[in-house]
Amino acid sequence: SEDPSVTLFREYLKIDTVHPKPDYDAAVQFLERVGTDLGLACQKVEVCQGRVVLILTWQGTNPRLRSILLNSHTDVVPVFEEHWTYPPFEAVKDSQGNIYARGAQDMKCVSIQYLEAIRRLKAEGKSFARTIHLTFVPDEEVGGHKGMEMFVQRPEFRALNVGFALDEGLASPSDTFSVFYGEKSPWWIKVKCMGSPGHGSRFISNTAAEKMHKVIDSFLAFRESEKQRLKSDSSLTLGDVTSLNLTMLEGGVSFNVVPSEMAAGFDIRIPPTVDLKAFEEQVAVWCRGAGDGVTYEFHQKCMDQHITSTEESDPWWKAFSGVCRDMKLQLKLEIFPAATDSRYIRAVRHPAIGFSPMNRTPVLLHDHNEFLNEQIFLRGIDIYARLLPALASVPPLPGEG
Repeated sequence: SEDPSVTLFREYLKIDTVHPKPDYDAAVQFLERVGTDLGLACQKVEVCQGRVVLILTWQGTNPRLRSILLNSHTDVVPVFEEHWTYPPFEAVKDSQGNIYARGAQDMKCVSIQYLEAIRRLKAEGKSFARTIHLTFVPDEEVGGHKGMEMFVQRPEFRALNVGFALDEGLASPSDTFSVFYGEKSPWWIKVKCMGSPGHGSRFISNTAAEKMHKVIDSFLAFRESEKQRLKSDSSLTLGDVTSLNLTMLEGGVSFNVVPSEMAAGFDIRIPPTVDLKAFEEQVAVWCRGAGDGVTYEFHQKCMDQHITSTEESDPWWKAFSGVCRDMKLQLKLEIFPAATDSRYIRAVRHPAIGFSPMNRTPVLLHDHNEFLNEQIFLRGIDIYARLLPALASVPPLPGEG
């Protein structure tokens, strides 16, 4: 009695694509099988060894027009099984219709919703002017560096002739649906402090630890100010403020030795409203203020701050928001608080919206007992079955066809 779309979703969830050793081959074979069953053209692009991007294509009636890109990633984050009620790769459905599995929200649901919406539209005999491409990419959960970041630089991506892209969003616990038109810039910074070494019994001056203390105080004082700004202004979301966390500490060789070097790693996520050059100068001021021998280096430094238009004059947004109005979906426009593959798509100048049609659902991505209710999942197919025709039927734009 289970809806076949739900059965397909649960089959995909059972494929173990968890890091550090995701079974990408099984995922690609599964998705290729579904695409072939739907009559979609298939292409596989190996962006580097063992990392394949699968492209499924529904050809439009006017291939000269820019296409619609539906992106999703195949990998999922690690699990701690002792904290799960059900095994995380068995896709157990409970009596309330909640389907428990790693990837249920992030983001295997969206992959299947895309495919099942296309299945429905093809069964209805529909066709559209614009081509629809589905891309299934690896390694998003570890930064996308061997996935979408490499793919957007390849001729196979340019050949897709992308006009507008949809990618993942977040669940929403309320009646509203979250829509993300931009992302924070992720910076990973390691600060190194050099100082005088010596015996642990003495009061050594100018130590690495004293300098590190000042560095951490400066960074975490800023963190507290942003935390309070978010707390005190109800109009702000997490995407509107800069998040900063101390995530690594290194240093020391023995309990009785004052070390000559210590290091700290910080994960900083900066909204597109912030001047990045000015922010880096602030980092430099914090480091200089801690004393001599304090340096910093970037392990990740995203400088792209492109956002996607949500003005009604924009034809892509007009098509997207018009469907949502017609379906009486309440939208909440936000900056994504973390990072997705959308940032790479926007960086090569293509508009992208992050949208996972899951309302009335707790946000459980990367959490224990990740689940999605089957009715929310099926409603998402209904939504995509309305969105795709609207987007794929946007009239020719200046410079097209």
